Amino acid sequence: MAAHLDISVIGKLLGDPSRLSMVSTLIDGRSLTARELAHGTGVSASTASFHLAKLVDAGLLVVLSQGRHNFYRVASPEVGAALQAMLRIAPSAKVRPEAKPAARRQNEVCFARTCYGHLAGVLGLAVAEALEEEGIIEVEGDDDFALTAEGERFFTELGIDLGVLQGTRRLFARQCLDWSERKPHLGGALGLAFTEGMLQQKWLRKKSGGREVRVTEEGRAGLRRLLGIDVDALSAEFFAGGPSAVVARRGK
Repeated sequence: MAAHLDISVIGKLLGDPSRLSMVSTLIDGRSLTARELAHGTGVSASTASFHLAKLVDAGLLVVLSQGRHNFYRVASPEVGAALQAMLRIAPSAKVRPEAKPAARRQNEVCFARTCYGHLAGVLGLAVAEALEEEGIIEVEGDDDFALTAEGERFFTELGIDLGVLQGTRRLFARQCLDWSERKPHLGGALGLAFTEGMLQQKWLRKKSGGREVRVTEEGRAGLRRLLGIDVDALSAEFFAGGPSAVVARRGK
C-alpha cells in the first residue's frame, strides 16, 4: 500500500455505528435528508448533522441542495462499490433499523408524472436507468448527465434536434432529483424533448388537470422495444409495495 494512503481514517469513520447505519442506508443510491437519516438511525438531528459533516469531509458522501432541503448521497459509484465490498466481508453485528424517506405512496402520481415537463416518478427513473444501462447517457459530475456518441445517434433517430436543444437557455441534460424516488431522473432540455416526443407519439397521455401521466398500449410496446422496459411488470412491482423504481427489463 502506498505510504501516503491512510485507510484507518475510513475505518475510524465507519467504526461508529450511527455513521455506518447512515452510509448503509444510502448505499443503494438514494438521497435522504439529515432528518430522515436521524430518524432511521435513532439519533437526534444535531447528532446526525455532526456525523454527516464528517462523512462529507472524508469524501464518502456529498450534499445536494434542492429548494429548502439538503439531501445526502454516496459521493460516487466507486465509493459505493468500495463500501459494498467492505460490508460483504464485515462480521455480523446487531442490525439497526434502516432509515426511510417520507412515507412512500403507492399511487399513480408517484408512478408516473411530469416534472417541469419531463418524465418523473418510478417510470421516469426507470427510463433514466435504462438510458444509462444502454450507454445512451452517463453521469457527469453531481448535477448533469452527458450524452454519449451512442446517445447522439439514439436521440437523432428519434427526430430530436440536439443542436437546437443545446442552443437553448435551458440546461441540457440535468440530473433532477425525484421527490418521491429520491434518485435522479433525466431533466433539462433533453428530458423535456424526450417526454414531449412520447406524448406526441401517444405513448403517454396526460391526465386532465394534473401532472399524472398514463402509459398507453402504444407506449407499453414502444418502451419495451426502445429501452426494454416492461411497464406492466414495473407497475405491478410498485403497487405491490416492491423495491423503489425497479427496472423490469428483458432478460433481467
